[in-house]
Amino acid sequence: LNETLFTASLDEPATEYGLIADAMRYPKDSSWVEFRLKPTARFHDGHPIDVEDVIFSFDILVEKGAPFYRAYFSDVAKVSSPAPAIVRFDFRQKNNRELPHIVGQLPILPKHYWQARDFTRLDLVPPLGSGPYRIKAFEPNRHIVYERVKDYWGAEEPVSRGRYNFDEIRFDYYRDNSVMLEAFKADKFDIRAETTIKDWHTAYDIPEVEAGFIQRYVFGSIYPEAMVGLIFNQNRKKFQDVRVREALGAVFDFKWSNKTLFYNEYSRARSYYNTSEMEAKGVPQGRELEILNAYRGQIDPRIFQQEYHPPASDGTGIPRQQLLKARDLLTQAGWHIDQESLLLVHQETGQPFEIEILMRTSRLQRVLLPMVRNFKRLGIAVTLRVVDAAQYVELVNNRQFDLIYSGWRNSLSPGNEQMEYFGSKAADRIGSRNYGAFKNPVVDDLINRLLLAGNRQEVIAHALALDRVLQWSFLLIPTYFSANSFVLYWDRFGRPATPSIQGLDYLAWWWDAARADRVEKRQAPTQQPETQQAKTQQATQGGS
Repeated sequence: LNETLFTASLDEPATEYGLIADAMRYPKDSSWVEFRLKPTARFHDGHPIDVEDVIFSFDILVEKGAPFYRAYFSDVAKVSSPAPAIVRFDFRQKNNRELPHIVGQLPILPKHYWQARDFTRLDLVPPLGSGPYRIKAFEPNRHIVYERVKDYWGAEEPVSRGRYNFDEIRFDYYRDNSVMLEAFKADKFDIRAETTIKDWHTAYDIPEVEAGFIQRYVFGSIYPEAMVGLIFNQNRKKFQDVRVREALGAVFDFKWSNKTLFYNEYSRARSYYNTSEMEAKGVPQGRELEILNAYRGQIDPRIFQQEYHPPASDGTGIPRQQLLKARDLLTQAGWHIDQESLLLVHQETGQPFEIEILMRTSRLQRVLLPMVRNFKRLGIAVTLRVVDAAQYVELVNNRQFDLIYSGWRNSLSPGNEQMEYFGSKAADRIGSRNYGAFKNPVVDDLINRLLLAGNRQEVIAHALALDRVLQWSFLLIPTYFSANSFVLYWDRFGRPATPSIQGLDYLAWWWDAARADRVEKRQAPTQQPETQQAKTQQATQGGS
């Protein structure tokens, strides 16, 4: 709904182009940035977007918006307008080359619309925007429909060419994944991203797929794969000892799960920048070693001696050797098995080790239940708690959980968001993405140095050092990732031959009347649908 000063290109890793602004300038030390606004930019009611809207947007989002904005724009000291159509952001620090990009991502809100309304009040009135779509209709908890703005001011901007091709886009909401899957197969909606690899392999053996009316699409991305798993809430005293967190990593038998549950489609997550040049492997060398040497005595000495690997097993489903090592670590941390109850208890308090895993869907149970069995083999009582989405968000935002299944996805250009993910200041902030309330002064310092890196080589070296310290901090029980994404769609669309390097961009697809007519009439295609192998090859050639 709301456009930004600059916008990213989905075909480039870390480049932004002008949208509401048509020019920017900043000094060599990046201590400030100025944007020049386009005279053609306007809101849907025809009101031009001016510097007052930019200043208002910054102030209202930082003061009354989601906590994310206050953190993300915390390095902005002042916003002003030194000349007509010019808006200036002054920064609290110098030489952070990412800050001009960050403020360019500010969504611009209409001051004349919001100054007469309570910005903090929740209601069901579609707000005034400036983007290529506006809200046409909705039914709470069921669907929302967006309609294309016919006189959208940015339609001919280079960053818009080839995109926003649909007159209407409708999102339907389902509470149950099984119902959603069957609705897709019944042609109740067009596009489905399949995130359950079992369903990808078993749920679509249907005539519509065989005939090509439903297409299967596999594509990759050059971006680092996410670090995901069961995140420890370090506000809980039992997880504050790093030996405990390291020990509990033994409960996940990846080799068995990949073979038994995932058709060997996944890779083991081990890095916060999986599959990228910033993934820390081997032992530190060169510039990375120089950086880490400054923290000797403050970080795990194994960082300098060995490569981090999550615990590995023989794939039998009972990782006995892993669990024996875990038992030793737990004993060192003051936990032992009570011979009467056979539960793990603390030797000083006698309190049993109990864990609740908070979930917002039951879909994860097939992944977690084998881990629960291994928890119990260690003497740990575990419960799985499924709550609705709203309650889940509230509990996570306020750190009211033991473990959650989540993670972090990084870009090829890590920067200020690392503070939001791993910075100590974010640990106590409600709604931050430092889900585990992790605090570490070395990590804070490494992030600050990363932000001030003067060239790409320095960014990589500091990201490697940061990754290595995070690996050995055991923030979570790492699970798995796939280098590919899996999408199914009813064959009514044309799409670019080469996918975006950042993944699926359905806003660059378009309606194909001939294909749509064939699907409606269930007429067999003149050519056979692409094979899975061909699609995988195409995705690989397109940038995976």
